Amino acid sequence: MFKDYKLEILFQDDYIVAINKPSGLLVHRSMIDPSEIYFAVNILRDQIGKYVYPVHRIDKPTSGVLLFALDSQSAKILSEQFLANQIEKRYLAVVRGYTQPQGVIDYPLSRKLDKIADCDASQNKEPQEAISTYTRLATVEVPYEVGKYAQTRYSLVEVVPKTGRKHQIRRHMKHLSHHLVGDTKYGRGEHNKFIREQYDCHRMLLHSYSLSIFHPYDNNRLTFKAPLDESFKSIFTSFGWEELMQTIGLN
Repeated sequence: MFKDYKLEILFQDDYIVAINKPSGLLVHRSMIDPSEIYFAVNILRDQIGKYVYPVHRIDKPTSGVLLFALDSQSAKILSEQFLANQIEKRYLAVVRGYTQPQGVIDYPLSRKLDKIADCDASQNKEPQEAISTYTRLATVEVPYEVGKYAQTRYSLVEVVPKTGRKHQIRRHMKHLSHHLVGDTKYGRGEHNKFIREQYDCHRMLLHSYSLSIFHPYDNNRLTFKAPLDESFKSIFTSFGWEELMQTIGLN
């Protein structure tokens, strides 16, 4: 799928580069998926002809803004911004059901350890503080029966994670029983199957559409926005949400 793939570069200067990571691409080699051979780090390095330093991650099935540094000092400065929660990340998610108009999810999450990479780590650590806020942007009711309901409802939400825990948004939305559509780990299988068969959408509907940072050298505030891929756009079209793309600034 990613052989000879060209990443969409959203911004590049002498210190940083931001890309629009496609769904299905790992950021770097991981024991989570040892059979994978394509990684954003390697593809970007070969594409721009420079060594790149990943300063954060987004999940393999999630798409959107992914930031790299082009030197070790920039990487250090940006990593410190992430640790200090000075970075603002905004996500778009399609979830089952009608959410509340807005809300704060303050729900600690247990640490998710990798069976191989974290085999020596303590299994008894306390759950970590995890906070997300969300705003409902749109809803839809489609005339198809999924599960026990004759009509099926979905919400489009903007989610802003205030902490950076593993799979935070996916787990938080599951906690609210508004599971992410297309999420094969924390979602609902009947909705995932429905969205594949009815709308030919074969990805998790979570997209990191906006990332704001302070530039590592001039300290100016920068915001990068990543357009939706064709599969996610088709859901907007099918659900009558096209005008929202312009409102959000993703056209």
